[in-house]
Amino acid sequence: MNLPDGLVARPLEPTDAGVMYELFAASELADTGEVAVEPEDIEGDWQRPSFDLATESIGVFDGESLVAAAEVYKTRRAEATVHPDHRGRGIGSWLARWVEDCSRRRGGHLVGQSVPVGSSAEQLYRSLGYRHGWQSWVLVVPEGAAIAPQPLATGYTLRDLVPAGAGDEGVGVEGVGGEGVGGEGVGGEGVAGEGGGDAHAAYRLVEDAFNEWPDRQPSSFEDWAAGTVRRPGFEPWQIRFAVDPDGIPVGVAFTIVADGCGYVDQLAVRADQRGRGLARALLVDAFERAREHGATRSELSTDSRTGALPLYEHVGMVVSKRYQHWMTDV
Repeated sequence: MNLPDGLVARPLEPTDAGVMYELFAASELADTGEVAVEPEDIEGDWQRPSFDLATESIGVFDGESLVAAAEVYKTRRAEATVHPDHRGRGIGSWLARWVEDCSRRRGGHLVGQSVPVGSSAEQLYRSLGYRHGWQSWVLVVPEGAAIAPQPLATGYTLRDLVPAGAGDEGVGVEGVGGEGVGGEGVGGEGVAGEGGGDAHAAYRLVEDAFNEWPDRQPSSFEDWAAGTVRRPGFEPWQIRFAVDPDGIPVGVAFTIVADGCGYVDQLAVRADQRGRGLARALLVDAFERAREHGATRSELSTDSRTGALPLYEHVGMVVSKRYQHWMTDV
């Protein structure tokens, strides 16, 4: 397929991060009525060691303006969009074929993207013969409502991540397995402000938990750190641990505050520690900490692979947005 006349495609470059943010923000506003993406999200994603911007991204330009873009992570997960002012010109179909070719060239077998239910992207993927994958939801605490606190079991406490060099390297969890609820998610020593053993403890809890999901690709510590402890603007309070009576982290929550929203990005509890209310305690605590740092509303997301939707609805959260994953064999 050819692009419409006057448009040029090239791999994205680090200096394109700003216009990439503007493109995705315009698309989110048109498709969902609000902007959730942040510039730090783009920066964090692009600094993942496993992501090669030169070969796994493409931008479509009309002169100096970025009108569409796509990237493919680990041959499986795509993020692609067309600016609302340029839809209906065949650019989306061109991007979809580029995404498939990119995945195939790099050894992939399956590629897909999660898009808002009812969006033009759904119509496109349906027309291209893509099939359904998992569903996902954004949930919010209704205005004026609050989640009832969950008392911790005797001997359990909550604490912040301890930065490396602060007199406590944290507690490692080498060899600890587990499962988790909610969220998406190197070796070596921690850097100042990152958390040494604590950072690895958080990563291990999240990774062990999320690897139970069907069709989930494992992540390295370096990739995880790019979007958490090395995310621009990160502060230690954003990662909170549930700690057992022996001082071992057995649950973790990672929270982001942006534009007045406290968003719980990752939440995981070790399998043998479930049933003690730790997930709910971490959730309530995360929202409280977010409010202390300027949040006026609370959100998180989950999908049908986790089985966590009833948990969040049970504590009073309600679905505000719905997404569908569309995928195809390559």
